[in-house]
Amino acid sequence: MGSEKDEQFAMFEEKVKRTVYVDNLSLQVTEPVLRTALDQFGTVVSVHFIPNYTEPINSSQCALVEMKDSKEAKSVITVIAQFPFMMSGMPRPVRARPAEVEMFDDRPVKPGRKISFRWLESDDPDFEVARQIKRLSKKHVAEAAFLVKQHMAEEEKLAKQQQETLKGNYKKYEIVDSVMADGTARRLAKHYNMRISDD
Repeated sequence: MGSEKDEQFAMFEEKVKRTVYVDNLSLQVTEPVLRTALDQFGTVVSVHFIPNYTEPINSSQCALVEMKDSKEAKSVITVIAQFPFMMSGMPRPVRARPAEVEMFDDRPVKPGRKISFRWLESDDPDFEVARQIKRLSKKHVAEAAFLVKQHMAEEEKLAKQQQETLKGNYKKYEIVDSVMADGTARRLAKHYNMRISDD
């Protein structure tokens, strides 16, 4: 029984080695988008998005991406660390780092590991410390929520600017294309004794 658990945990540790933790992902990024983006580094075996329970307003998401082998996983991490890697119009680059055992909610129990816990009574010396930590946590959540809201407003503004620029560039392309198609460019070139190429 013990050897079976050891073997199961060893297989899990191998999975961890070939898995990449990717964060700073836009909320628009879906599993097919993530697979397509990382398929250039190798074969994506599975994608698991991790729910974010710490932020009241989700501004980004993260995922565990399992590659075919650890070499491909290292390649993803190395390239993304060296070059800005954008996905789904996200104005900030995606980040990647090696996955850790604690990130997996379906991880098997490590053989020989025992965890104990206890409730703190009000007369316990650590009770007041726990209350202070709880208050600090609530304060931190409120501050983080405010910062996330500000960040999302800036991100939305930037996304709109990008969209307007894209529309403007497309409109220019359409004008140039129509001028070439109806022969106006050739007539003007002939009038001003200029040459234009067909491409």
